[in-house]
Amino acid sequence: MAVKSDIEVAREAKMKPIAEVAAKVGVPAEALVPYGWTKAKVSFDFINKIQGNPDGKVILVTAISPTPAGEGKTTTTVGLSDGLNHIGKKAIAALREPSLGPCFGVKGGAAGGGYAQVVPMEDINLHFTGDFHAITSAHNLLAAMLDNHIYWGNSLGIDQRRIGFKRVLDMNDRALRSIVNSLGGVSNGFPREDGFDITVASEVMAILCLSKDLKDLENRLGNIIVAYTRDKKPVRCRDIKADGAMTVLLKDALQPNMVQTLENNPVFIHGGPFANIAHGCNSVLATRTAMKLADYVVTEAGFGADLGAEKFFDIKCRKAGIAPSAVVIVATVRALKMHGGVAKDDLKAENAAAVAKGCDNLKRHIENVNKFGVPAVVAVNKFITDTDAEIAEVQKAAESMGTKAFLCTHWSDGGKGTEALAHHVVGVIAEGKANFKPLYPDDMKLRDKVKTIATEIYRAADISCDSSVETQFKDLEAAGFGHLPVCMAKTQYSFSTDASKRGAPTGHIVPVRELRLSAGAEFVVVVTGEIMTMPGLPKVPSADSIRLDDNGLIQGLF
Repeated sequence: MAVKSDIEVAREAKMKPIAEVAAKVGVPAEALVPYGWTKAKVSFDFINKIQGNPDGKVILVTAISPTPAGEGKTTTTVGLSDGLNHIGKKAIAALREPSLGPCFGVKGGAAGGGYAQVVPMEDINLHFTGDFHAITSAHNLLAAMLDNHIYWGNSLGIDQRRIGFKRVLDMNDRALRSIVNSLGGVSNGFPREDGFDITVASEVMAILCLSKDLKDLENRLGNIIVAYTRDKKPVRCRDIKADGAMTVLLKDALQPNMVQTLENNPVFIHGGPFANIAHGCNSVLATRTAMKLADYVVTEAGFGADLGAEKFFDIKCRKAGIAPSAVVIVATVRALKMHGGVAKDDLKAENAAAVAKGCDNLKRHIENVNKFGVPAVVAVNKFITDTDAEIAEVQKAAESMGTKAFLCTHWSDGGKGTEALAHHVVGVIAEGKANFKPLYPDDMKLRDKVKTIATEIYRAADISCDSSVETQFKDLEAAGFGHLPVCMAKTQYSFSTDASKRGAPTGHIVPVRELRLSAGAEFVVVVTGEIMTMPGLPKVPSADSIRLDDNGLIQGLF
């Protein structure tokens, strides 16, 4: 029998009205702002009313370093949330919204897979409730007002050589990484070098995901530094007078979105910064709202634990006052084989020795998570080609690190497939062993924060910075930004900055290419290696296969 595609499974889903799904966790119909009958936003009025509720326990789902073989972090997040509900617990998943860039590029959608999906899948992976469009519009409004200010006399004395605010687009488009704007004569303004980032790398995206309410949102937007004057004084968004209009564009987008799993359990999907170039977590507002509604909140952070989990702990939890109770690290036998040196075309053949070697990557992630004082457990996302001998190697590796690995079949069985994992996670949380702490203190020097992450998490020997970056560190400290956390922009495929170095490399050097201050989001982006903040499409993008069939149904979306 042919295996159904994700979109075929999603299309057969028996969805319930979103008001009925929301009612399961105490959200009344009048608290919803509906977008059709299967998705809705939860109103600020209701969110404010439930602030006196006790906080549920937060479970972070992260993963080993990703490979082309796939890991299934979102799928596992959905599966575990369904599994917790299956064993009688009140649980909500809190996820990021997918970006159109990878959806039409190489990674595909981000609504889970198999029978551990969030629906309506097509809507979520495409325009959803318009949040990303609002973020793109607000960001580019500021860019337009900045250039307009210069055109009409530049009363703030902006140095056009020191403009640091690019435009954004929610699409992979390498042609826009570096451009020259305002060509064509006097009426078009003053020509200057410019560029585009992808929307998920926008500081506006980060701000929306870290804001606690509309007032906080407007204040953070106003703090964005867009340029400097000739005497190097910062020019902020509020100096351009764009913060009010941007807040108006984002007023609905800030309300968290609620949808449902295939098993009709509630899910928040809100915000979507990438973890390799931004902070990689869904919105604070969605997570904290879920904590007020459920006993367990299962949330995920992008890519491997060296990126998403580190930023979840050091940025999101630090800023939002969240103390996670447990971490689930997702691994697949296929991915561990690749970390053990097996080529993608050879993954179907049993190779327990390669799995054992690849488990060095898994062990490193377990060890890193433990540094934050949060207990970790491993979820083995099962593929049909996995053998008992290979799975035994993963379980042995987990046990050697003082934890357990659970075989999970949520892709084929839904919530039932994570029942054992769910029981174990509940037990771990009940033991109360979590003692969360960030990796570094606020008052550590910025350069030392970067080096601490590089040596403690990436296992590098050191970081390297040219004189211009060293000057940036000193200037940011002198300007009063030394207390901010750092947000590493690094390849997701390796602990090093070389994507080809799988497994658990040590002793490498992390080259710091550039620092970007996000004064509104309140972190410093540290660009390393060859990482790009505007990705490109692959030679054969997913968009090649996406189309409508004769019945008007979408084909090729996954």
